[in-house]
Amino acid sequence: MSAPRKAGGAGDRPDLLTAVLFVGFGALGLWAGRDLTLGTASAMGPGYLPTIVCWLLIIVGVTVGGIGAFRDRQEIATPKLWPVAIILSSVVGFAFIAEFFGFVAAAVWLLLVGSIADRDSKLREVILLTAGLTAFGALVFIVGLGVQMPIWPF
Repeated sequence: MSAPRKAGGAGDRPDLLTAVLFVGFGALGLWAGRDLTLGTASAMGPGYLPTIVCWLLIIVGVTVGGIGAFRDRQEIATPKLWPVAIILSSVVGFAFIAEFFGFVAAAVWLLLVGSIADRDSKLREVILLTAGLTAFGALVFIVGLGVQMPIWPF
């Protein structure tokens, strides 16, 4: 029987890991969008918003990393792959279903399948939230913003 792992190892800094990811994604976004025209605040180019978002990611990453450097170490739990697989399948399913069956069917799929990832979810709550969020999403995105996606399959 092995001895329990004590906190204090090199990998026991979840805030620093988060900071590295934020700064890394921000830097990757800046590098990927380096050829896009920035423009100005009054005449934004295609690279304006992505550049702002990437810089914000970097700033948040540096801030989280700075705070995390002074916190006590804590053990990083082993990731659970089941919820990640469920969420991924619900998002991928949304993309395919939306194209052929419309927004309502895709949103219902996304919310019902995604709720399986939370073992504490209750069926009644999930059904009520699915109905409300689907209606809200259809009103905001399809009707309000004019997203080019059919609401129904027919």
